[in-house]
Amino acid sequence: MMKKSLLCMMTVLATALLSAANAVAQEYTLREIYQKALNTSEKMEIARENVYVAQMSKDKALSLLIPRLTAYGTYNRFTEDKYNTANIMIQPEDSAAWGVRADQTFSLSARELDALRIAGQSISKSEYDLDWAKSDFLLAVASSFYDVLKAQKALDITVANLERLTKYYHLVETRMKVGELTKTALLRAQGELSGAKSDYLKASNALKLARAALTRLTGVEPDFRLKEETVSLSEACDIQGLRKSASDLRTDLKSYDMQTKMAGQQVKYARGAFWPSVGLFAIYNRADQDPAGSTFNDENIYGGISLTFPFFEGGLGMAEFREARAKERQARLAYDDLKKSVDIEVEAACLDLDTLKGSLKFLEDQQIFARDNYNAVMKQFENGLATSLDVMDANTLLLTADKNVVDALYNYQLASLTVKKSSGTLLQFVRDGDPAVKGSSGALWQLTDVGDLRAKKSGGRLLLFFSIDES
Repeated sequence: MMKKSLLCMMTVLATALLSAANAVAQEYTLREIYQKALNTSEKMEIARENVYVAQMSKDKALSLLIPRLTAYGTYNRFTEDKYNTANIMIQPEDSAAWGVRADQTFSLSARELDALRIAGQSISKSEYDLDWAKSDFLLAVASSFYDVLKAQKALDITVANLERLTKYYHLVETRMKVGELTKTALLRAQGELSGAKSDYLKASNALKLARAALTRLTGVEPDFRLKEETVSLSEACDIQGLRKSASDLRTDLKSYDMQTKMAGQQVKYARGAFWPSVGLFAIYNRADQDPAGSTFNDENIYGGISLTFPFFEGGLGMAEFREARAKERQARLAYDDLKKSVDIEVEAACLDLDTLKGSLKFLEDQQIFARDNYNAVMKQFENGLATSLDVMDANTLLLTADKNVVDALYNYQLASLTVKKSSGTLLQFVRDGDPAVKGSSGALWQLTDVGDLRAKKSGGRLLLFFSIDES
């Protein structure tokens, strides 16, 4: 008896501590989770760095159009000065030279401008890739967010199932003592109760894992709380309109299109290798020597021009040109393939949303019927008009209906976001907000803290479950 009382006290204390911790924990809506995740994610930082790298590539391409200035200087010290037979100095004792040189080389095909255009297009492509990475990441955050909510509801359902089976166990135990039921009915009740205990532990650990995954993905503190929002179920899915939106707005399509343009520009750049290159240079030079000869010139300024024609390079230029043409064909094929895949993706997302929307109403009806059926069967069982098998079937139907409604509800909300991502409007949706979103007060399920869940849903009778002595 003392062991049971101690176990009850420990359970009450643990519940109270968890409730107190949740009371001061930071609460987040999905949009607040989005913002925090975007600011703290390493994946997003990597994508942003890709944009910066592309910008630096443009600076490198621009540097080819700017003359290169070089300063130089030398100093020489000899063992002695020397003169020829005509008494003309041929080697001074020491000499020095310094100056500035400007060089500029360019192709007559202006391929340097092609390189600059490619670098500019690379920046645009990186920015499109960043936006698409954000869309992927936001959908992953939403999926993890709803995983936590589903895990919380699964724990809620498990606790309710424990309550029902605990009540059933005590009914069977009482009726067996008065001789109305046999030992096999009690053993069946104990077996079902043990299975429910196992489900409770699995649900508790699944919730911990889902919370840990969301913390890892978004950077929120481990003791966070989530505030639920419900999306209106009246959302229509116009496949043709969404396909047009995807064609106009999806940044991965824009990125592939830009890659195609870059490949075409790369062909021009490779073709420019067959053209001559022109080099210009200008030099200002100063010199000094000791002793100075009669013909010594201490300053000169001069310039020059050179022309280089790649007459034979072992087929390198032609190989690079053909390679560029092949990559251009690859880019066009990849773009066409993605466009076809996007059409299927949009249609699949729409059909999934319509399926979940239609099935949710039937699942809600099933849940209501299952609950009414369970209540009726339990009353019949209490009056000896139903068997243990009838009760177990009714409880299993109710448990399955509860789980199906929760899964369908959150899968619908995630499917709604998937449709927006497939049509290219997810980022705009997150930035602008959704007028159809309302608070959770009108939701089918009210969000409940895990600590409150164990106390409120059991009505205090869950403690009785932990005190059962099955020995």
